[in-house]
Amino acid sequence: MRPTFSIILFTVLSGAGYGLWILLGLVLATQWPVCVAGAILVGGDTTTLVCVYPTALTYAFVAGFLMVTIGLSASLAHLGKPLRAWRAMSQWRTSWLSREGVLSLLTFLPAAAIAIYAWKWGAVSTDSAGTFWSNPRTFQAYGAALALGSLVTVYCTANIYACLKPIHGWNNRFVVPVYLLLALYSGFLLLWAFKSLPDASVSLSSLREARWNLALGVGIVTLSIAVAATKLGYWKSIDEPAKTTTGDATGLGYLGDVRSFEQPHTEENYLTHEMGFRVARKHSRKLRLICLTTAFGVPGSLALLSLLVPGLGVVAAWISLFSGMLGIFAERWLFFAEAKHAVMLYYGARSA
Repeated sequence: MRPTFSIILFTVLSGAGYGLWILLGLVLATQWPVCVAGAILVGGDTTTLVCVYPTALTYAFVAGFLMVTIGLSASLAHLGKPLRAWRAMSQWRTSWLSREGVLSLLTFLPAAAIAIYAWKWGAVSTDSAGTFWSNPRTFQAYGAALALGSLVTVYCTANIYACLKPIHGWNNRFVVPVYLLLALYSGFLLLWAFKSLPDASVSLSSLREARWNLALGVGIVTLSIAVAATKLGYWKSIDEPAKTTTGDATGLGYLGDVRSFEQPHTEENYLTHEMGFRVARKHSRKLRLICLTTAFGVPGSLALLSLLVPGLGVVAAWISLFSGMLGIFAERWLFFAEAKHAVMLYYGARSA
């Protein structure tokens, strides 16, 4: 398949944004906002509950919002008639693309609720019970909804490709796990980088900050190994000979080895342009090595090193982010470039 920049941008940015939202939603549902009971309102004598909205969360939430929005906008640019994209929403019963569109819009609802909460009630006093919208327990529900919506949206995105049986490189068991793991991995890299910014915090105590550093480092090391192993399994599966041949496509396989006697077209047409892209095996192997090194090797090694030498955390976090995202772009380019559509069997290909 021909790699298209808009689709690569969509899958990388939206995946990273949703991965960041998954992590934020989980910690919002379990830990944030950090609330302290027994505070006194300024200018009054009422005992209230003061809830602090961590700085690192703000950076990460805004970055996730921008990445998801830019990614979804890039996907619209790939359509022939972007203004008609709304029509795809009606096919949610049968189309993974439609389900992704509906869920992506629904996920913006808890995101908007969190943004309003942070803007209006973040780091200020509220009454001890809180209104329905400002109560910390309700805020935790927002986080759970954000995490669940983001996770299911990424799952739908992965199935857009995994459900396409004519494409051997996509219709296999590794595609969905790779998408989900890459989203989480990207989220960890982003959150680690934002937490390293000046005055960025996730808790009110130095002990919890240290635990967060440990959790992020261990998470990145673990996910880098898990995603690399899953990706190697994916590449091994697509390197195996395809089962569909020209004989199967034409129904003439019972006669023997079926080959194309003459090309059906003298010039390139839409199908050959979009689905006949080929990448040389030697280039593919080099790009795979680059992907493994930059996307997983460098960030995983730096995260492990930062656990041993905490003073390297800031530099290691940002190098890991840039290296990891560069490698993920390369991985996504290969995901499309190495995919072979069965329609090319009619244009001289021996298998697909």
